[in-house]
Amino acid sequence: MKTIEYYMRLPYRLEVVPDPDEGGYVVRYPDLPGCISVGETMNEVLENAEDAKRAWISAALEEGIMIPEPSADEQYSGQFKLRIPKSLHRSLAEHAKAEGTSMNQYCLYLLSRNDALKVSN
Repeated sequence: MKTIEYYMRLPYRLEVVPDPDEGGYVVRYPDLPGCISVGETMNEVLENAEDAKRAWISAALEEGIMIPEPSADEQYSGQFKLRIPKSLHRSLAEHAKAEGTSMNQYCLYLLSRNDALKVSN
C-alpha cells in the first residue's frame, strides 16, 4: 500500500499565479484536482501548497479515492540554461530578495505567471 510519504515525495507540478483581486498568490497542483492554496508572499504560498498537498492526499487515502501520480514529463529535464544581461540578473536577484525567496523560485513564478496569462487569453 502506498503511503502519504510516498505521494509527498512524487514530483507533482505546481502552478503559481498572482491573485489580482485579493493580492498575494494562488497555487494549484494540476494532477490533484481541487488541490489549491493561497498565500501573501512567495514563501508563504509555497509552504501552504505543501500543506494543501498533504491534506489532499491524506483525505484521498482515508476516503479510498484514487490518487493520480504526476503526469509523465520524461522528455523534459526540468532544467535549461539562459544567458541574460547583467542588469537583468541584478534586477531579478533584487526582486527575489525583496520577496524573500531564491532567484530560481522567483523566476519560476514569473515564467508560470506569464505562461498562465498566455493560456487564459
